[in-house]
Amino acid sequence: MVGFVGWYLTRIVKRNFKLGYIICISLIIAGALGNIIDSVFYGALFEESTYSQIASFNPGNGYESFFYGKVVDMFYFPLIEGTFPNWIPVWGGEDFIFFRPIFNFADSAITVGIILLLIFYRKTLQDTMQKPNE
Repeated sequence: MVGFVGWYLTRIVKRNFKLGYIICISLIIAGALGNIIDSVFYGALFEESTYSQIASFNPGNGYESFFYGKVVDMFYFPLIEGTFPNWIPVWGGEDFIFFRPIFNFADSAITVGIILLLIFYRKTLQDTMQKPNE
């Protein structure tokens, strides 16, 4: 998929598409490549991290071989933390966290690129899907 998006990116650059559209596609491909690089090399170069221990750089003695590592997620921004009031059925008195995804910079690049495409370049996307041979 990264190869296809890379080919598509070179094609739209040659056809002088709008700079914003090219940036959105570039964000998507950069995020995908970042996650691929992470999963290819991280397991072979680092010891495995846990909830209580940060991964340490240890080339050759990693927790996995090349191509079998995990993508490293590092951002966590819980927006609201609290406790449900006791009067709420089923969940009353239980703790809750609103927005608990953990993600990385590459995930953010992909998400921002796609959201910007959908908001600002929906028409451009539709036109490129209808006229692939121009």
